[in-house]
Amino acid sequence: MNIMRDLVPWSRGGSRSPATFRGEAASPVAALQQEMNRLFDEAFAGFGMPAGRFEFSTGWPQVEVSETDKEIHASFELPGADEKDIEVLLDDGSLVVRGEKRSETEDKERRFTERFYGRFERRIALGQEVKEDDIRAEFRNGVLNVTIPKSERAEQKAKRIPVSAG
Repeated sequence: MNIMRDLVPWSRGGSRSPATFRGEAASPVAALQQEMNRLFDEAFAGFGMPAGRFEFSTGWPQVEVSETDKEIHASFELPGADEKDIEVLLDDGSLVVRGEKRSETEDKERRFTERFYGRFERRIALGQEVKEDDIRAEFRNGVLNVTIPKSERAEQKAKRIPVSAG
């Protein structure tokens, strides 16, 4: 029985480690190190740190962006944050939401937490001209909703192309 093989998650079920796909020798120690690196990359990505070699990273606050012909809408989940601690900016074609979520208890009193506290910043590239003076931001029940009207020029750039059956 090979104990090291059982520690490597992808060795179960007969699949090969990522090192094998690149033509390198499949070392259980190297595979374990790669898996540990991946876990650390994913763990720290949620705290505003770069996600290392992985392209997808989660950020905080969580955001949902939708778009119509006339406006862009961004909704940020900020549970536990106060309105006075949130700043919304338009910076070089990007929507920037930043602020700080403060803890209700001192660190010495806290035994365990999975909650996020501290400074945050999210940037959303808008990719088109907007009516800067008409942007609206509303914070209610822990959700920040930002509505960004598109400029007339940006509305005209979008041209709907009919699709026909071939």
